[in-house]
Amino acid sequence: AAAALDYERAARLRDRIRALAPITTSQGINPKGVDEADVVGLHSEAGQTCVQVFFIRAGQNWGNRAFYPRHEKDAEPGGVLAAFLGQFYDDKPAPKLVLVSHDPDDAGLIADALSLRADRKVEILRPQRGERVGLVEHARRNAEEALARKLAEGASQARLLDGVKAAFDLDARPERIEVYDNSHIMGTKAVGGLIVAGPEGFEKAQYRTFNIKSEDLEPGDDYGMMREVLKRRFSRLLKEQTAGDAVGPDLVLLDGGKGQLSAALESLAEIGLGPDDVNLVAIAKGPDRDAGRETFFQPGRAPFKLEPKDPVLYYLQRLRDEAHRFAIGAHRARRKSDIAKNPLDDIPGVGPGRKKALLAHFGSARSVTRASLEDLEGVDGISKHLATKIYEWFHEHG
Repeated sequence: AAAALDYERAARLRDRIRALAPITTSQGINPKGVDEADVVGLHSEAGQTCVQVFFIRAGQNWGNRAFYPRHEKDAEPGGVLAAFLGQFYDDKPAPKLVLVSHDPDDAGLIADALSLRADRKVEILRPQRGERVGLVEHARRNAEEALARKLAEGASQARLLDGVKAAFDLDARPERIEVYDNSHIMGTKAVGGLIVAGPEGFEKAQYRTFNIKSEDLEPGDDYGMMREVLKRRFSRLLKEQTAGDAVGPDLVLLDGGKGQLSAALESLAEIGLGPDDVNLVAIAKGPDRDAGRETFFQPGRAPFKLEPKDPVLYYLQRLRDEAHRFAIGAHRARRKSDIAKNPLDDIPGVGPGRKKALLAHFGSARSVTRASLEDLEGVDGISKHLATKIYEWFHEHG
C-alpha cells in the first residue's frame, strides 16, 4: 500500500499488524525447560539492527520488546550485541541466564560485570541444541520481522521527504524539518513551540519550548511572538555553528500565512540571515480551517496549494498538527506551573520560616501581597527593613 502511495491504508494495516504482534508473539514462545532468562535475538540489515528481548520468568513468557540500537553501518553483530547488553542492564539486574543469538564481544567480561551488579552468577549463553535454540531463533525471527517493518516505514518516509523536496523546490531531501507554532490565551502566558521531524519520524528529544519574554508585545501579537522565537532560536544556532556544535534545519515550517512569513523574514534579517540561508514556508489554513485546502507561502513564489489527496499534504498537516499539539501542551504546563507558584517564593530574604509566619498572620499569600507596610511590620520575625522590602517587592512587581 505504501509503495502505491496509499498511505492511509498503509497506516491502518501497520496498526493492525502491531496490534496482532503481541498475540502471535505470546503464543509463539512457550518455554518448558527454562525457568528464568532473557532471550535476546538480533538481526541486522541495510546498516540497521533490531534486537528483540523476550522475558521468561517463572517458566512463562512475560512479553517482549524491540530495540533499535544505533551503530556504524559496518558494525559486526558481536560488537553491537555487546554494547546493547551493557546499556540494557545498566539500570536493572540481569536474570541468571541470558540466551543470545550471536556471541557478544567480550562475553566473559560482560557476564562478570553483570554478576557483580546482580550479586549472583549471570551466564551469557548462545545455545547450540535443544529447546533453547528454538527460543533464540524465535526471538531472532521477531527481530527480522520488526526490522523489515521499520525499513518499510523508513522507505515510505523517504518518499514523503522526496515529495516535500519537490513541493518546495529544495536542493535536497530535507533531513531536519523544524515546525513552529505559538499558544496563548488572550496574549497571556504565551509560549512558542518547536518540533523536529526527519527520516526517522518525529525527533521528540529535539522538541523545544520558548517562553515569550518581550514586554513590548501587544497581547495576542502572533507575529511578534514568532519574530522573538525565531530570533532566539537562530541567534543561538549561529553561535553553536561557529563552535561547530550544531546543524541547522533544511526546512522551516510556520503555522500561519503571509504575515507570519514576513515576520519570520524580518526577524532573521535582523541577525544577518536571508531567504537563501533558511528555507522558510508558511502554512495557512483553508477557509473555515478546512484541512486539505491549505495555502503555502514561500519567499519569491506566488501562494500555492497542493492536491487535496496528495500524501505530501497529509504529511505536512501531521507536522503542523504536532507542532500545534506541542505548543498547546507547553502553554498549559506553563499556566499550571504559574497557578501553583506561591508569590512569596521569589522575594529575596524570605525563607521557609518567614514565609510560614506571613501565611499564618495573613491567612493567604494573596493577603500578604495586599498588606500595608504597617501590617507587615507587625508580623513576628519580620523586621522593619524586611517589611519594607516585601512591601516594595509587590508594589514594584505587581
